[in-house]
Amino acid sequence: MSQTLSCEKIHDLIGVGFGPSNLALAIALEELAETNGHALDALFIDKQSDYRWHGNTLATQSELQISFLKDLVSLRNPTSPYSFVNYLHQKQRLVDFINLGTFYPCRLEYNDYLRWAAEHFATQAVYGEEILRIEPELNNGRIDHLRLICRDQNGHEHIRRARSVVVGSGGTAKIPQVFSPFKDDPRVFHHSQYLNSLQQLPCTEGKPMRIAIIGSGQSAAEAFIDLNDSYPSVKVDMILRASALKPADDSPFVNEVFAPDYTDLVFNQPHVERAKLIEEYHNTNYSVVDVDLIERIYAILYRQKVAHQFRHAVLCRRDIEAAVSTAEGIELTLRDLATEVRQTHRYDAVILATGYERRSHRDLLAPLQQHLQDFEVDRHYRALATPELNAAVYLQGFCEASHGLSDTLLSVLPVRAAEIGQSLYQSLARAHVGTREAVALTRA
Repeated sequence: MSQTLSCEKIHDLIGVGFGPSNLALAIALEELAETNGHALDALFIDKQSDYRWHGNTLATQSELQISFLKDLVSLRNPTSPYSFVNYLHQKQRLVDFINLGTFYPCRLEYNDYLRWAAEHFATQAVYGEEILRIEPELNNGRIDHLRLICRDQNGHEHIRRARSVVVGSGGTAKIPQVFSPFKDDPRVFHHSQYLNSLQQLPCTEGKPMRIAIIGSGQSAAEAFIDLNDSYPSVKVDMILRASALKPADDSPFVNEVFAPDYTDLVFNQPHVERAKLIEEYHNTNYSVVDVDLIERIYAILYRQKVAHQFRHAVLCRRDIEAAVSTAEGIELTLRDLATEVRQTHRYDAVILATGYERRSHRDLLAPLQQHLQDFEVDRHYRALATPELNAAVYLQGFCEASHGLSDTLLSVLPVRAAEIGQSLYQSLARAHVGTREAVALTRA
């Protein structure tokens, strides 16, 4: 490996990842600069080579599951030029979108909206660079800034420095233990790699395949519909532990749990009560499917019965006890949780629509762990820290346990970004005062 190069420049802020969370923060900081009379030196780093939001999952049937009004800015500043409505106006599609009569754009369009917004911050963004870890730099017992070890697309490592970091690195694919031996097998892949991995399979050339989809959530349902519509040669089994595909509860009163004000309610509860609230509304976000997709899948299966042509199946109450790789395919041993009957099915490919883990911040911040209080945060998403850690660490998308179910979703992005932005201005102002005092004491 080449020598690690160091940059002496110290940024006010480095954002880890430039997904919707940190993009919303970039917009909020631009507006706060006018209020505060000066801009922060902010840099956002993303490991993707260009701007894409879940780019490998943008199948034709993928639609956003929340209103377009919950965009990057509108809940906080509906007059912002970065709104989804202004994006439509700029792209000359506003009237056409109104004619659709929907609050839910397709994810392909929403991805384009995010890319459009990100283009306005091209001078503050670095793409194709991965942050490997975030380390403290001690100075007279104080940590006034942090060292970020980065790796570019050529494999070269270098160091960037910042007085504060905002970690918005998102979720990482959750792989069930039974499939861990298949990490290098192109026949088994996580839904996060759906489009790229699918292109490597024979079905793209019209060849017959039998594919298993593991999971019971929205991603699994979207993959089922896409395979049915786009690949006539494919037979699909959707395999789930639940007794049925369950609808997401997006009714009006329940949706209030995603309102920004609800964050205060959750945060101000004791830990036990927070957990109860999150569990109570678990079915708004996890292992659930939009009811229209459920109805489409059921209709497909019903038409099969009418035609006596059984192409697809939804296998409920199945536990995967074993997965074995053979030259002929992937053999899955399934146990029916109701009857205890075991059957082995052979598939040409397996798609793991098994969700995401939110642990990447722990790996990135491991060198700072002794200075952090088990990654707990205050109301404004700043990690609680020991007195010597003056450099601020903020977490976006890793605070569901303290801030509620909306933390990993798009619902509170604008308000959360403003809260973090205001906290950044305050913490950096205090840090500058503290540095001056430290320098004065050293000279004395």
